[in-house]
Amino acid sequence: MTKVPMGLAVFDLDGTLIDSQQGIVAPMRAAFEDLDLDPPDPSAIRSVIGLPLDTAIQKINPYVRGLLTERLVESYKDHAYAMQTHVGPDPLIPGALSALDRLAEAGVLLAIATGKGRLGLVNVLEAHGITGRFVSLQCADNAPGKPDPTMLLQAMDEADVGQSATAMIGDTTFDLEMAHNAGVAGIGVTWGYHDIALLLSIQPDAVIHHFDELDGALNEKFGLSMGSTI
Repeated sequence: MTKVPMGLAVFDLDGTLIDSQQGIVAPMRAAFEDLDLDPPDPSAIRSVIGLPLDTAIQKINPYVRGLLTERLVESYKDHAYAMQTHVGPDPLIPGALSALDRLAEAGVLLAIATGKGRLGLVNVLEAHGITGRFVSLQCADNAPGKPDPTMLLQAMDEADVGQSATAMIGDTTFDLEMAHNAGVAGIGVTWGYHDIALLLSIQPDAVIHHFDELDGALNEKFGLSMGSTI
């Protein structure tokens, strides 16, 4: 008998599952320096994490356009790859792996929706040995950037799960706006790159402060028999 999924939990990557701050901020500053541009403030970089790379760069510096944007994108990718090669992958957020295990055991399907390109996404997941946990990997290479709902709509289609049984979990307003645009529940996490006031401004279905609290946030959504703590 085919097991009926209890729901679909779609996770953002950077700032939600992965603590990628240093793996993004340092390469971005280095890319600007390569092109003799003033390196952006780390807070400005953190504020755009989750957006497509070209969009993020243009939000950091509105004067950057066209070929200059393309050169910054390529320089950023080179620095990010070099950093991952020499320093190693960005770490998982504490509690992330256990949360994924509990959801999978409860019958919830898992997916990723990220502004990263596919190569960067797969490299991170493979480094942590978790690629096979996800039924759908949505990224900048196969869908418009957040908050466009396409990534969520494609993930639901691949998982064969409807809107009422899907939740988006992310650390930025871009994630929550995407959830709203796709007609699914949005759960904000406060350990990432947008503060709680920004998250609450989007009126999410729930906001959690640690992965231990995710079970409780999803219990009502999916009707699971899961504890609220590990």
